[in-house]
Amino acid sequence: MADSPATPHPKYPNLLSPLDLGFTTLRNRVIMGSMHTGLEDRPKNTKKLAAYFAERARGGVALLVTGGYSPNLEGCLYPFAGKLTTKKEAKRHREITGAVHKEGGKIALQILHGGRYSYLPFSVSASRIKSPINPFTPFALPDILIKKTIRDYARCARLAKEAGYDGVEIMGGEGYFINQFLCTRSNKRTDKWGGSPENRRRIAVEISRAIRDAVGTDFIVIFRLSMADLVEDGQTWDEIVGLAKDLEGSGVDIINTDIGWHEARVPTIVTSVPRGAFVEVTSKLEKYVGIPVCASNRINMPEMAEEILENGDAQLISMARPMLADPDWVNKAAEAREDEINTCIACNQACLDHAFGMKKVSCLLNPRAGRETELVLLPTKRAKRVAVVGAGPAGLSAAINLADRGHKVELFEADSEIGGQFAIAKEIPGKEEFAETIRYYKRQIEVKQVTLHVNTRVTASELIEGGFDDVILATGVTPRVPKIAGVDHAKVLTYAEAVKEKKPVGKKVAVIGAGGIGVDVSEFLTHETSPSLNLEEWKAEWGVDYEETIPGFVTERKPSPSPREVYLLQRKSSRIGKTLGKTTGWVHLAALKGKKVKQITGANYERIDDQGLHISFGEESKDAKILDVDTVVLCAGQESVRDLEAELIAANIPTHIIGGADVAAEIDAKRAIRQGTELAAKL
Repeated sequence: MADSPATPHPKYPNLLSPLDLGFTTLRNRVIMGSMHTGLEDRPKNTKKLAAYFAERARGGVALLVTGGYSPNLEGCLYPFAGKLTTKKEAKRHREITGAVHKEGGKIALQILHGGRYSYLPFSVSASRIKSPINPFTPFALPDILIKKTIRDYARCARLAKEAGYDGVEIMGGEGYFINQFLCTRSNKRTDKWGGSPENRRRIAVEISRAIRDAVGTDFIVIFRLSMADLVEDGQTWDEIVGLAKDLEGSGVDIINTDIGWHEARVPTIVTSVPRGAFVEVTSKLEKYVGIPVCASNRINMPEMAEEILENGDAQLISMARPMLADPDWVNKAAEAREDEINTCIACNQACLDHAFGMKKVSCLLNPRAGRETELVLLPTKRAKRVAVVGAGPAGLSAAINLADRGHKVELFEADSEIGGQFAIAKEIPGKEEFAETIRYYKRQIEVKQVTLHVNTRVTASELIEGGFDDVILATGVTPRVPKIAGVDHAKVLTYAEAVKEKKPVGKKVAVIGAGGIGVDVSEFLTHETSPSLNLEEWKAEWGVDYEETIPGFVTERKPSPSPREVYLLQRKSSRIGKTLGKTTGWVHLAALKGKKVKQITGANYERIDDQGLHISFGEESKDAKILDVDTVVLCAGQESVRDLEAELIAANIPTHIIGGADVAAEIDAKRAIRQGTELAAKL
């Protein structure tokens, strides 16, 4: 850290100030929130998990929270998922806690019981009510097993203390086990564990009290409290406040904000959610308790974090994915290097999509996340002169990582700005965060002393004559123009022309191609302004209302009307959206539904003329119809740009192809940045 704790930081006096909990002190107000990485589930990955947490502790985070560990077998999220139930399991955790403590940080273990979200045939919950996102119907726990479960929580916390953890976080939100008891949505009991709000919150309070009794007073106990369930029959505000007060009385040290159940139909952490969208509820609760309250969700830069603390809306800031994207987030803020932060764009592609797909979690922007012991960028023993052609995500990641290792890098970009496909993505409503990545790379080019040539369409002969040791072709893609009669008509635009070049688009539009780009372009066409920049507009679009008497804070959706009539078409007969991200695809499709976008599948594109787009269906081209549109936007795939390859190889220049130039089937920034980073580690 740049400043000693006794000296207020000139720019972030609140964010970087210590927090005295009485028996221990946090070095600043930053918590790394819990995120399951997939490394928790196997003992063989303990060293990897230790390195993962240590890197973030070294980066300045005060308190890290692990992914969730179940307190018993029936609470596991899936077969063989992480749990902490034995001394043997606790012993191996000492490698993790020791690594964090060595770097000056503190670490808490999250205790997470899946309840009806557990993918187990013997899952349990408050009542025998199946979750809409799980094939298994849970068993309703009888009183005797509820009491056993409370003891299991206490045992887990006691084992965590033996393992060297500084505290535990009790997961009481996101629709997991405890949350299922709190809400009438999933708790239909009539005994002392159901019915009245006091009865429904009894289990949360007794678990907290049992944990405090088990671990003593010198141990951090955090409760992750659902402050907005965002589902029907969720908690009312009075119930949330009542629970918070009872938790304080039961020995909880910190209340952390949790927002939304996994089955909620309101997005809470995707890119289109405005920054700090839920600070309002955290701030409201903070007034009712005397213990620190932690703000969470869609907080990704220090300026916002400082503002939240300065306003008294919270005493701590929890961020999970931002610490995946940049483990040095805190240190960069402390050293006035905010412009060097690799800002989380909330894309979910390598983190949550991986987690829910049973893959190891990483980060689209930082492929080293979760691979700290494998993807290592060591200083080079022999500096090379390397040319990187193309300043999209693949080329940028290769260039800055090569330069970081000590190579001399020249980066050539035919456009007037860097970014490639990200320069298009940032124009999509709800994807403005992608501009942060471009900002990050611009600054890294300066810091790492990469020589940048923009507006430069470099030729193979220039590269050959340049005397480079290696050439990396990250030349990206070009929009594919399908063979449709009349495709050269004046009303036809490529997606790049419509979005990036801002060419005029009519009031009636047909979008050809319903992959990720087609969906993005449809969102672009159906918004006058971006809802992600306007919190009240976003709340109306998704039906979020913080009126205290509304259970779950959800009400009728009222999206603003689309300025255009949009048709989204694809040749395939399968449903639109199958290839979209697991945790984000439904958000895009729901947004398009709210804007009344007409979706057409199984379409044959016959021709384009003054009348519009002529389509038919089936192999025999039946049911022909004309879509009376002013504009047709082509989102029918891409083609790799590799025109320099043959000449370079013929000249025996070591040539490497990455990103869209390598595979253009579906634009994939995750693969592009990973390829660039991995190549930089090898050269």
